Amino acid sequence: MSTVALSRPATLPSSKAAHAIFHRLTHNVGQVIHGKAEVIRLAVIALVAKGHLLLEDVPGVGKTTLARALARSIGGTFRRIQFTSDLLPSDILGVSVWNEETRHFEFKPGPIFANVVLADEINRTTPRTQSSLLEAMSEGRVSVDHHTYTLAQPFLVIATQNPLEHFGTYPLPESQMDRFLLRLRMGYPERADERRVVARPTDADPVESIHPVVSSEEVFALQRAALAVRVEESLLDYAERVVAETRRSSLLMLGVSPRGFQSWYRAAQARALSEGRDYCVPDDLRELAVPALAHRVVLASASGGYGEPLGRGREEAERVLQSLLERVPMP
Repeated sequence: MSTVALSRPATLPSSKAAHAIFHRLTHNVGQVIHGKAEVIRLAVIALVAKGHLLLEDVPGVGKTTLARALARSIGGTFRRIQFTSDLLPSDILGVSVWNEETRHFEFKPGPIFANVVLADEINRTTPRTQSSLLEAMSEGRVSVDHHTYTLAQPFLVIATQNPLEHFGTYPLPESQMDRFLLRLRMGYPERADERRVVARPTDADPVESIHPVVSSEEVFALQRAALAVRVEESLLDYAERVVAETRRSSLLMLGVSPRGFQSWYRAAQARALSEGRDYCVPDDLRELAVPALAHRVVLASASGGYGEPLGRGREEAERVLQSLLERVPMP
């Protein structure tokens, strides 16, 4: 089993150099995902912040293409896992197989051992199989048969859910939702962009036409640089007040966790870096508040989610969070 070497440059890239890497990466992915510059930028922010991405959208809007293009742009490996009700944890993590020649069990790694993993329709598999991703997403490793295996780095899980369907699904528990740095919707493309996709003169796979533009070492450099982005105390106080509001609101049964708070903070650092800054400004936190926090709260009126589409609860949670943000003054 091989993993990408964890090579780390001795010095951090300057803000200007980091911005150039961001631009190179987002521009390359944008060659095959038309009209979705903000979604692409947020996906790269999730990668740089060492987080994971949850895409809740209808089929056919480019979620798989986004994941494949991002993996190809960093020269990384890509695996797609189609989640179904009969999928087992071993189908994701791997399994130990007896080797008659060596008289030993040999571990055969599963599809989780890739740089970018697409967990397609993650809510169609059982909680047991969903939970097999927890260690991988939190710690970058998996445990099988009393052995621990380190995953390839950089590592990004992009999970998808259809917000309109609920029959035959298993809603993700709060512990699983909390592992996702951002929750996004891609949405339908604008008319001109959709016509451009439909009228492509060839049926060749567009992702195959792009090439790696960023090395794994550059991704590691961005990740380290993001951690060094400065956040003033006034901004941290603001973020802390927003999180406290989610915990005391009568409209919410569950507020943002400490992990969620830290994820929001890390995402804001990565956003600042994407703008070519080595310091955060209020907009870095404000613009990421909903995609970073709304999926981490539970409405007081929630009934468990099994009897209604995901979209309704999602939209209501976002409205509640937006109203809380309006009550907390910006620094």
